[in-house]
Amino acid sequence: MSERKPIECWLSDMDGVLVHEGRPVPGASEFIRRLSASGKRFLVLTNNSIYTPRDLAARLAAAGLDVPAPSIWTSALATAQFLDDQRPGGSAYVIGEAGLTTALHEAGYVLTDIDPDYVVLGETRTYSFSQITKAIRLIEAGARFIATNPDPIGPSHEGSLPACGAVAAMISKGTGVAPYFVGKPNPLMMRSALNRVEGHSETTVMIGDRMDTDVLAGMEAGLQTVLVLTGVTRREEIDRFPYQPSRVVPSIADLIDTIH
Repeated sequence: MSERKPIECWLSDMDGVLVHEGRPVPGASEFIRRLSASGKRFLVLTNNSIYTPRDLAARLAAAGLDVPAPSIWTSALATAQFLDDQRPGGSAYVIGEAGLTTALHEAGYVLTDIDPDYVVLGETRTYSFSQITKAIRLIEAGARFIATNPDPIGPSHEGSLPACGAVAAMISKGTGVAPYFVGKPNPLMMRSALNRVEGHSETTVMIGDRMDTDVLAGMEAGLQTVLVLTGVTRREEIDRFPYQPSRVVPSIADLIDTIH
């Protein structure tokens, strides 16, 4: 990172970087405080579409992390922005939680199961057979298929849970139609985040814990990338990928002193 321009804008994944199973990663609180004090622009990114930014800000505050809602960018927000750009004032049949439905409502979308323009699939803890059946039939009838993120599984205290990507695969199998995934590693989400903070790719860094989403998305958007080893990707797995992060550090704590 030292060979590139000084960092003016910081993008960071949430789960595995700042928090792990609801608990703060050591050093995360000081990292956020240092960023806020420095005046550097920053944004916390997440593929989780369940919660609104306000909800996530409250959950992070409970973990001791002071991240204001405007500094949080979710795959639900990116999806709503994408659909608003593609078809302003459109309609969608949505499988998801408040984070996704709120974002689409605020973008001016009508949520309906009557001849919608799109079927939009997000994260939820209550996927139902009837919802999936409805989605399949609407896609067969001509609705376009959008999904917030490709993650096949998500974490929980009890173990892995099927996530958006797994349910999307079920719907695709039933329809023969692949969804367009908006969230990471789609660089679309990264570019929308950059626009939100008025950042430039040459002076922005992306911090993540996954090679296949965070590092890939950051690299494809032309950003500097930092992989932390407090989440999904282990050090011995890094060389298996055909691309590499700009830097690898044990945790977010190791980046505190790089904020100026």
